[in-house]
Amino acid sequence: MRFALTSLDLETVTPHAGRCRSFLVFEAEAGDEPVKVKDLLLAEGQIFHVFESDGPHPLDEVKVVITGNAREKFIKKCASRGIQAVLTSETDPVAAIKGFFAGTLPAPAPLPEKCDHDH
Repeated sequence: MRFALTSLDLETVTPHAGRCRSFLVFEAEAGDEPVKVKDLLLAEGQIFHVFESDGPHPLDEVKVVITGNAREKFIKKCASRGIQAVLTSETDPVAAIKGFFAGTLPAPAPLPEKCDHDH
C-alpha cells in the first residue's frame, strides 16, 4: 500500500495538508517495515487548497495521506479520489505508518479556528 505524508521539511509529518506542497511517499504493508519510495513535490496549482480538477493528480498514486491536520475540504477531496486522509500528532513518518496499521495513531492537535492566510 502506498502512503503520502505531509512534510514541509521532508523529514517529519507536518500539519496543514491543504496547503502542503511536499510529501514523503512510502510503500508499506501491515507487519513490514515501511520503505521510503520518494519525495513528492507538488506545483503550486496542485495543492488541494486550490486544485479543483477531476483530472489526474500526483497524489492519485497513494491510498492514504497522513498529516498533522487538515480541514474538511481536504478530507473530502481525498475521499473523492479514493484516498483516505488520516490526521495525527505523530511526527515520525515510519511510526505514523506503523500506528496506522496498528490503529494506535495519536489524535491530531486541534485546528486553529482561523487560517493564517487569505482564502
